[in-house]
Amino acid sequence: MATEKKIDYVKSEIDRILADTGRNIDETGKFEIEIKPDRTADDLRNNRPGEHLREKILNLPEAPGVYMYIDKHGRVIYVGKAKRLKRRVSSYFNRKHDSIKTNLLVRNIVDMRFIVVGSEEDALHLENAMIKAYQPHYNVLLKDDKSYPWIVVTKELYPRVFMTREKGLEGKYYGPYSNQQSAKVVLQLIRDVFPLRSCRHLLEEKNIARGKFRLCLDYHIKKCSGCCRGLISPDEYGMFVQQVRQILNGETLILEKYLKEEMTRLSEEWKFEEAQAVKEKYEAVKRYNAKSVIALTEESDADMFAYDENGDSAYVNFMHLHNGAVVQSLNMEFRRKLAETPAEILSMAISEIGRRFEREFKTVIVPFNPDVEFEGVEFVVPKRGDKKKILDVGLKNVRQYMNDKEKMAEKLDPEKGVEKLMEQMKSDFRLSVQPRHIECFDNSNIQGTNPVSSCVVFRNGKPSKRDYRHFIIKTVEGPDDFASMKEVLHRRYSRMIAEGEPLPQLVVVDGGKGQLSAAVEAFDEMGIRGEVAVVGIAKRLEEIYFPGDQFPLYIDKKSRSLQVIQALRDEAHRFGITHHRLRRSKGQVVSELDSIKGVGEVTAKTLMKTFKSVKRIREASLDDIVAAIGKSKGEIVYSHFHSEKS
Repeated sequence: MATEKKIDYVKSEIDRILADTGRNIDETGKFEIEIKPDRTADDLRNNRPGEHLREKILNLPEAPGVYMYIDKHGRVIYVGKAKRLKRRVSSYFNRKHDSIKTNLLVRNIVDMRFIVVGSEEDALHLENAMIKAYQPHYNVLLKDDKSYPWIVVTKELYPRVFMTREKGLEGKYYGPYSNQQSAKVVLQLIRDVFPLRSCRHLLEEKNIARGKFRLCLDYHIKKCSGCCRGLISPDEYGMFVQQVRQILNGETLILEKYLKEEMTRLSEEWKFEEAQAVKEKYEAVKRYNAKSVIALTEESDADMFAYDENGDSAYVNFMHLHNGAVVQSLNMEFRRKLAETPAEILSMAISEIGRRFEREFKTVIVPFNPDVEFEGVEFVVPKRGDKKKILDVGLKNVRQYMNDKEKMAEKLDPEKGVEKLMEQMKSDFRLSVQPRHIECFDNSNIQGTNPVSSCVVFRNGKPSKRDYRHFIIKTVEGPDDFASMKEVLHRRYSRMIAEGEPLPQLVVVDGGKGQLSAAVEAFDEMGIRGEVAVVGIAKRLEEIYFPGDQFPLYIDKKSRSLQVIQALRDEAHRFGITHHRLRRSKGQVVSELDSIKGVGEVTAKTLMKTFKSVKRIREASLDDIVAAIGKSKGEIVYSHFHSEKS
């Protein structure tokens, strides 16, 4: 069924439904229903229909169609499509669902309506139209809260070419473009190549003949051909516009070839100035193609849908390419209400694009197959080649759009962004509470010398530097990371418990199973094993270890949960290494003074502060040393250096 016919079919079907059920719909658009309180408390707990609903379900046909669920107030709360109505509707009422939202939906259903259609594709289009008409509470929501930029070529004696978000003027519209920047790139190419007017003057023949307008700066810098004074004929100007249409239609490779041939022809005719002007246009188009055109070896046209998701939001990018150039691009965000699958959302996106742009799809590149069979449409899931390149470009676009939306949402409501991150970390790390307070530990030593440990603290996913702590290992001799970890954890949390400070929700130890086992032992001995969650992160493959698990957990590399843990680990490593280097440096400076019996750390520091180096202390007189640290210790230091000389 052609796209136009599908749209007409959906409109007529909506009109018919409203006409057929008009006596059952009040002026607010709600269904007038007779409430039949035949669902018992046990029915509600087990998602079973009452007699009224059961009778309707038993009489449903095994045919494609659309069903509507209605609550006790007469509102349509859910619209769904089905390949087999009876089987699909029955699936809601024969079991408890994993999704809490689905169980809530079923509890609120008191009545239903259904419409039988010719195919599953027709059901999809009708479902989309009815969702827009009724705005059901439990349906996936297409968040289309912005108008996308188009490029318009106006229908005038001397057409203008500019970007717009409205379709008020008469002319040909190209797009939409996924963002304003991509539209600006195309417009800049047009401005660089063609001397088109940018003014808003009403350029009619009588106004031009009267000399009503003056030449502007654009003419003098050769950005405009002076059409306001009739310095170029409409036909000659129209040749420029025709080439602009080629760019906007994605035929930039054809235009590049034409300009190259024209440049060659003019140079052979010794028209070098004209050839140079064409050469500049050719090079501008060539630069644009190098950045913007995907080389296609199989087909000149391609339609592509890319998909990604984050939590309850799903994102779809649509691109239509002609000769490798993107001539249509659109990003869409869908907000899940129930447990809609990616295949269902992809089907909705394909239907929405077909309706909005009246597109007739033939071959569509997708990351996976939709859940609906579209008549006459072949879906391709590429693994390599040109089509895979196109899909990769779409995936980059949709991820950029997703990241931009999330960053903008966080700027507008920072607490909402933190809440979302905390919920994701709670899920990823199997926690019972949100990890608002996380601590990470890392040990540093070189062959057992100057062993130290660092503790860094993150609150709400961000570093809290005032809470950072250093620990000098006291009870462990030699390079024993496991024992060092156990000592530091004991010291840190025993003190926090004694002082009544709140413990963190999550502790991360830098290392694999060995360090994690030491941490678990320490927590067991302190009695906080179940109170504070602990995980280990191995450095090489970013493996997350949980106590008692044989195999590590691999979190998605792009997950924000893993990014927070990596930031924690890197910050602990940086903080620990800095402290270790400082201690090692101080140790090397005062090591000779430390070897003098009777000279402690304070005396050694005083000597270094006064004389700046060990060499100067050795060369100093007895009186100078005594003046700095006193008579008894001064004589000890002086005799140490001078007895060495003798």
